[in-house]
Amino acid sequence: MSPAPDERDRIRAAMDRILTDHPEHSNGALTIVALALEAGVPRNALTQRHTDLKNEFYDKVRARGGTPDSEKRLRKQVRRLKELRAAGAEEIAQLKADVEALVGALQQATSENQLLRQQLPQRSQVLRTLPTQLGPTPSHAERNGHGPGGT
Repeated sequence: MSPAPDERDRIRAAMDRILTDHPEHSNGALTIVALALEAGVPRNALTQRHTDLKNEFYDKVRARGGTPDSEKRLRKQVRRLKELRAAGAEEIAQLKADVEALVGALQQATSENQLLRQQLPQRSQVLRTLPTQLGPTPSHAERNGHGPGGT
């Protein structure tokens, strides 16, 4: 089924109205959607059957110093994605620096722990270990060996 003979003429007339800022059936945006509305044809008429007219429309928009709305939207999206990528790279760099700092702190704590363990047998003092579970705090008498059941 071939398109109606006047479909191309309607698209060209709609193109002229939009490009001269005198749209009658659309908002006059520099888009294929607006052009299709203005011409009274389905959008796929421009994206599938009359791609030459679609390209001609975009060429005329660029020639008059304008940028098609679809291109403006894509440029805005590209700009936003670049900003997100830069922010992500900055966050990754900060996380890498944090990891390096934490690894350094862990190595220092491990070295200090080993040193303390080596010094432990050399001490003549009695060392008490801390309880591993949280429980009731012993009273003063219990700490001195005089707790319940003690002397």
